[in-house]
Amino acid sequence: MPLSEKIRSLHHLLHIHLPGLTPYARALQVQSEHVRKHLDHKTLSDAEFHDKFKQPPVPTLLTFETIPTYTCGRRQIGRLSTSDIAYLRNEGKAGFYEDCRGGETTYHGPGQLVAFLILTLVPRLGSTTDHIRLLERSVIDTCSTYGIKGFTTRDPGVWTSADDKIASVGVHLRRYVTSYGIGLNVATDLGWFDRIVACGLVGKRATSFEGEGVTGVEVDEVADVLAGKIDVRLSKVDAAG
Repeated sequence: MPLSEKIRSLHHLLHIHLPGLTPYARALQVQSEHVRKHLDHKTLSDAEFHDKFKQPPVPTLLTFETIPTYTCGRRQIGRLSTSDIAYLRNEGKAGFYEDCRGGETTYHGPGQLVAFLILTLVPRLGSTTDHIRLLERSVIDTCSTYGIKGFTTRDPGVWTSADDKIASVGVHLRRYVTSYGIGLNVATDLGWFDRIVACGLVGKRATSFEGEGVTGVEVDEVADVLAGKIDVRLSKVDAAG
């Protein structure tokens, strides 16, 4: 039986953390349930929509750590051969999923924080690009908390050098409801990335908190820090709006 979800209500964000190692399919199920709440609210009649008792769901951050899993993005769905997928599954050592997010093949597993941000992208929150920037900047803020200098480049994600990527990003948008998000390497076994060209970026490599010299940090702790950083950035959007 899975461990109970840890739920925190922040000022502008509901943070749901799945403790332990969560099967990727379980995390997708939880994400789908919260995406559905946002989509259902968009189908309300005008009278229902403005009913104070039917307020839209708050932005929700789902964080978790999963068993070894490779995922591909929507542009690769149906394009990987049977032998490609078998290679990734590595004789049953890893799972494989086709995701509808942007981006290409990446890895999730123990020691990595996966964070899915689900919200309705109303005008004050900007465009899809603005949403991705919010995720990336929140990761940079989180890395800074631990003394790691992260930055963005023309390539997606968060980097610690021109060739070292500490966090990947990939999102999906359906009727202006966002899903998926980021994978931030904390104490990840980076050897798993050797089986792929991570995010399709040839010549680049993955790094982690440990790779940057920060050890002894738990994924659960980083999840709470990231949630706080996203909450602050959402509050700034609300204040500006």
